[in-house]
Formats: sequence, C-alpha cells, structure tokens
Amino acid sequence: MKKFTVMAIALCLSLSVLGGAAITADAYAVENSGLDIKAKSAVLMDYDTGTVVYSKNERERLPIASMVKIMTLTLTLEEIDCGNLSPDDLVTASENAASMGGSQAFLDAHSEYTVNELIKSIVVGSANDSCVALAEHIAGSVDAFVQRMNEKAAKLGMTDTCFINCTGLPGAEQYCCAHDVALMTRELISHERFFEYSGIWMFDFKHPSGRTTQLSNTNKLIRAYEGCDGGKTGFTNDAKYCLSATAKRGETRLISVVCGAESSKIRNAQNAALFNYGFSNYETKKVVAGGEVLEGEIKINGGKEDYIKAVPAHDKFVFAKKGEVKDYEYEMEFLSLSAPVKAGDAVGVLKVKCSGETLCEVGLVSDRTVRKSTYIDVVDEFIANW
Repeated sequence: MKKFTVMAIALCLSLSVLGGAAITADAYAVENSGLDIKAKSAVLMDYDTGTVVYSKNERERLPIASMVKIMTLTLTLEEIDCGNLSPDDLVTASENAASMGGSQAFLDAHSEYTVNELIKSIVVGSANDSCVALAEHIAGSVDAFVQRMNEKAAKLGMTDTCFINCTGLPGAEQYCCAHDVALMTRELISHERFFEYSGIWMFDFKHPSGRTTQLSNTNKLIRAYEGCDGGKTGFTNDAKYCLSATAKRGETRLISVVCGAESSKIRNAQNAALFNYGFSNYETKKVVAGGEVLEGEIKINGGKEDYIKAVPAHDKFVFAKKGEVKDYEYEMEFLSLSAPVKAGDAVGVLKVKCSGETLCEVGLVSDRTVRKSTYIDVVDEFIANW
C-alpha cells in the first residue's frame, strides 16, 4: 500500500473536533459523574464507538430476566438480513411454545403465525411463547438455538454471559452482566428493522382462531423520555427490575443498562438519569463523511483513464466529552491499482489519528469505473503524444 498522511482532506469537516474513542470506561469520568444509580449494576455506552462513560458493577454476573430476549431478537433479525428467514414466513406454534408461562402472546398450539407478528409480540409485549416458537423454527429446537445464542455472545466479547433459554425465565445457570447487555443491545440496534417494532406503543395480536390479545410496550421510556426509541425490559423476583434502552439526540445515540432496581419506577428513573448525564456531558462528531469524494487522485495502471478518486465507504464518528478539542490527522493508504476497476471497488483505507493513535478507520472505494486499455487505445495515445 502507498501511504499518505495529510492534515486537510475534503470531508467538509474541521480537523479540530472532539476526540476520544476508548472502549473501556473512563475511571475519572465515572468517579466524577455525580451519578448515584440505585440499582445493582449499570452501564452507559456510546453506540457508534462502544465507549463506556459510566459503569457500576458492570461485570457482576446477575440474572437479567427478559433482557435475554435481546439476543433472541438479534439472531432472528440476522436470519432475516441474510435471507434465511422472511417476515412473511409462517411459523407453527408447538405445544411447547404455547405452554410457556410469564409474559406471553397466548399462542394457540398448532396454529400458524407470521415471523413479523411474532417479532412484534416479543419487542412490544416480551412474549415468551413467541420466543420459543421462533427459536424452534430457526434452529429446530430451543437447545440448538440457545447454543447459537452462546456462540454469538462469545463473538461479541460477552465474557460474563451464559444463556440456558431464549426467554429469560429463571434458571440457576443463566447469567449476564450490565456490560454484556450493552454489547448485545448495540448489536441488536445495528439492525434497522428493530426500530420498526420498538416504537409501537400498543397493538392487537390476532390469532388464526379469531381471538385477539392486546399487547402494550413494556418500555415506557419510549413515551416518557425524549429521544428514546427502543429497549428491552425484564423482571423476575431474582433479577428485580431491569432495562436496556437506547436514545438518540442529534448525532449521538446512547445505550443505558440498569440491572436489579427495586421497582419499575426506579428502573425508568435510573435509565433516564444515565441518558441525561450522557447527553449533557458528551457528544458525537462525524469525522469521515461516507460517499463524499476526497481531493487528490489515485494512479491507475493500464486503464482508459489514468486516475480515479477515493470515496469513504461510510461515515465514521468520534465521541468525547463536550468542549474537548483535539487535532486530527488523516492517513490514507492506497492499493496498487490496475484496470479494470469498478465503481465501489476497494482502493485503500482512511485512518483517523490523534497523537499517533489510530482512533478509527474506514475503507476507501473507487468513485468511478475504469475499463482496461485496448491495443488501439495505446496506439491512439502514442500518436496523440507524438
């Protein structure tokens, strides 16, 4: 790769912007946050960078009740995104699924429901029976699905998690921690489809038999807190009241997790306090604008054109305390390119650095298609330059 370090790139952005993209909690920030979260454990995380800006007993292994469903939903939406599952697919509810206790949609055994309706009943009404129906449909059995849940947890770096079911119903060997809940929530909300369901306040779940079950959203913050557009609650006698929620204001999206509060009122108030602290003290800035053509040209060999321009494949952000200003360097590394090259082909990497540390990087792609030169093109060019 050819490497170029520049202090100015046409990104329509200033180089003096907010800095910081640490993944671990800032101990000073936690100690001086002024927060006194009344729950067993808690975490406040930035969605874009994964930066943790507040934590309390974040690695303590605890029961998390229905927040387990965050992973159930994540795997289901992954199946849809990769084409293995369609929202319109029909799922037959087994007797096992229909027998689930706790919060449920009251599925009729042996009846068919769409994937779409089952997902909606989980996100809105925390339906245990719908979780089991989807798990059996996707993996063949609940045990096989739970194995996938644990495999996904390992991939996400959830080192203090063990799933034994897909619902969050009590089990002595099932545990998680606030930090791991934040990690899997971050993964869940990366699926835009989730937000098609998470803002629904109430809906009628219709059964093939003609019955209707009215379900209302268990996450009351979607109406009570400005910017909150999703989350997952949980409650059992052991876990107490839990909630992982997300809220967005401007460019900043935060994830707040509270585990083990004494009441739903306290749980909601503590999540709101975390959000208030985050939005008041931190902000997100875009440091790379995806899709914008950068200045400068990249040499291409053997093509009908001699040069192309680079385009960042997507946006990149930094997240830090408000008022903190740092200077950034942008370093581009280009591949040695020969025609043909198609628009959108990878041509290199753009790294954003501060004080020698790489904070983030994004792939660069070609802004155009360049076809390979023919023999006639070479002759014509020779004659033109004679």
